[in-house]
Amino acid sequence: MKLKILSWNIWIDGDFDGITSFIKQSKADVIGLQEVKDNDPERKIINYLQKLGYEYVFAPVLKIWGGKEYKDGPAVFSKYPIKNDKKYILTENESRAVAQADIQIKYKLLHVFSTHLSHTHQKPSEIQDEQARNLIKLIPEKNSILMGDFNALPESNTIKIVERYMTNVDEKNQPTWSVYEKGCETCRIKEIIHRLDYIFISKNLQAENYNVESSRASDHLPISVTVEL
Repeated sequence: MKLKILSWNIWIDGDFDGITSFIKQSKADVIGLQEVKDNDPERKIINYLQKLGYEYVFAPVLKIWGGKEYKDGPAVFSKYPIKNDKKYILTENESRAVAQADIQIKYKLLHVFSTHLSHTHQKPSEIQDEQARNLIKLIPEKNSILMGDFNALPESNTIKIVERYMTNVDEKNQPTWSVYEKGCETCRIKEIIHRLDYIFISKNLQAENYNVESSRASDHLPISVTVEL
């Protein structure tokens, strides 16, 4: 059984029409999104995907952006039935979460996780490492997919922690960020030069057709892969 997996940080300031258009044409079976906002009348991404036939798990956390409080977080969307769902806080002081969906696909259960780690401006981080260690404790050894915006470079200790247990589906480490300079007021990245977004699979699964997709609807590029279950 082959499944198309899509992961994308859709950005607080993302172009909603561009985001929804891309997701619809992607025809992905399972989607992991990050920076999904709670109760935003102009960005009802959950309602939109429900209308396309996706079930979902959403793990919002309270944050402050531009002096305003709001909730955002990672989410998992599935064309197949979600039998169990869980939400975890990875570290209390940084308000970072992970959404877990246990998806029934024929006679197998696929464990899918979407997360968004702390942004440390591409610098080594103890808090990121702690988040990665806490993530790994949650993930079953078999039939698991972990994806999201890790805000960490391929050579970082954070990513190496995950790679000890799971397979990185893009060995070339193609860059995914930043499409827009305003994606980080501190970093001011003017070109797509950093890889921050990843899809990992458990070692019993196989992956093919990994792609860094093309869309300017977010400051991150979407990534996709086909996974054989």
